[in-house]
Amino acid sequence: MSFVVLFNFSGCAVVILADAAVTVVTTSVKVVAKTVETAVDVVTPSRKKEN
Repeated sequence: MSFVVLFNFSGCAVVILADAAVTVVTTSVKVVAKTVETAVDVVTPSRKKEN
């Protein structure tokens, strides 16, 4: 079904939709990575030495 819809769009529209999808995925991955990084920072003790 989705292929039928894609073929009804012009080539430019398909590229724009694909670009938008990639942007959403990369943004989501960045948010998840940042969340995991923050969680790890909270759970693990700091290794900074105080002088």
